[in-house]
Amino acid sequence: MTWTWRGLRPILESILAGIIGLAAGALIMWGWGYAPWPAYVALFKESFGSGYGLASALANATPLILTALTFAMGARAGLFIIGAEGMMYMGAMGAIALSLLRLPAGLHTLLALLCAAAAGILWGLVPAVLRAFRGVHEVISTIMFNWLSHFLAFYLVANVLVDPVRAEKTLSVAKTSRLPLLMRGTDLSLGMVVAAGLAFLAYVFLWHTVAGYEIRAAGANPHAARYGGVSPQKTVLLVFALGGAMAGLAGAVEVMGRPPTYAVYSGLTNISGFGFDGIGVAMIGRIHPLGIIPAAIFYGGLQAGARLMQMEAGVPFEMVRAVQGVIVLALALPELTRIFRVFRQRRKGGEA
Repeated sequence: MTWTWRGLRPILESILAGIIGLAAGALIMWGWGYAPWPAYVALFKESFGSGYGLASALANATPLILTALTFAMGARAGLFIIGAEGMMYMGAMGAIALSLLRLPAGLHTLLALLCAAAAGILWGLVPAVLRAFRGVHEVISTIMFNWLSHFLAFYLVANVLVDPVRAEKTLSVAKTSRLPLLMRGTDLSLGMVVAAGLAFLAYVFLWHTVAGYEIRAAGANPHAARYGGVSPQKTVLLVFALGGAMAGLAGAVEVMGRPPTYAVYSGLTNISGFGFDGIGVAMIGRIHPLGIIPAAIFYGGLQAGARLMQMEAGVPFEMVRAVQGVIVLALALPELTRIFRVFRQRRKGGEA
C-alpha cells in the first residue's frame, strides 16, 4: 500500500496543481471581464480537438522534450543547469553549417544531428570544466554562456550563414538533411520520434546503468556518493555532455523539421525561449525522462491553442500568456519546492 501511494502521489499532486492553475487562470480572466469557459474550450479544442491541433502540439513539444532533458539530467545529479538555451543555439548553427555539404539523404540527416549534438557538448564544456575543477557554480557560468551564445549565433545568422536572397534568415538546410514530416500539411516531423526515443533512452540510462545510478546517487547525497567511490568531476562532465547533446539536438530538430523555411530568422526569433521553457517542462514532468514527454505535449498544446483562444474567445494575447504562465507555474510548483528543499538540505549537510 505504501509503495502504491508513493507511486501515485506525484500524479495526484500534478492533477491537483493543474486544477488549481486552471482555477487561478479562470479567476484572472473573469476579473478582467473575459469568460473563462469559452476561452478554455477554445484553448483545448485547438490543442487536442483535431488532428492538426494535436500535430501542432506535438511539434511544439519536440524541442521542449530535449531541453527539458538537459535540465532534468543536471537536477538528478544535483546541478542546476540552465544553459540549454545557449547550447540549443549552437546546435541549430551546427545543423545549418553541416547541411551546406553535399551528402546523400539519410546520411546527411544523421551527420547534421550528430554535428548539432557535438556543438551542444562543446558549448557546455567550459561551464562543465569550471564546475568540476574550479567550483564555479553552474547557474552563473551557464547564464553567461547563454548570452555569449546568443550574440555569437546572432552574428552567424547575420554575417556567415545568411541567405543572400533573403537577408532576414540563414540559408535553409539542404533538402537531403531535412527530417521527414509525419503528417502532411503540418509541421510535425520525425524529430518528435527522435525526442521521445531519447527520453526513453535517458530513463534506461539513469535507472538501469551503473553510470546512471552514480548520477542519481550524487544528486541524492553527494557526500555518501563520494565516499562510495563516485567521482564528482566525472559526474559533472558526463551530465554536462549528455545535457549539451540533448540541447544541441533540440536546435537541430527545430531547423531541420520545421517547414516552410527550415532556417533561423534574424534575431533568433524562431528558436529562442525553448531552453528556458524546457525548465518549466522538466518541473511539470517531475524531472523524470518519461514524465517529461506528456508534460511537453501539454505545454506544446497550450502554445498551439493560444491562437484560437484569441480568435474565438476574444482574449488578448497578453492575457493568454498570463493564464498559460499561471497554469505552468502551478504545475511546476510541487517539483520546484522539492528541488529547493533538497538543495537546502544538501547545503546544511555540507556546512555540517
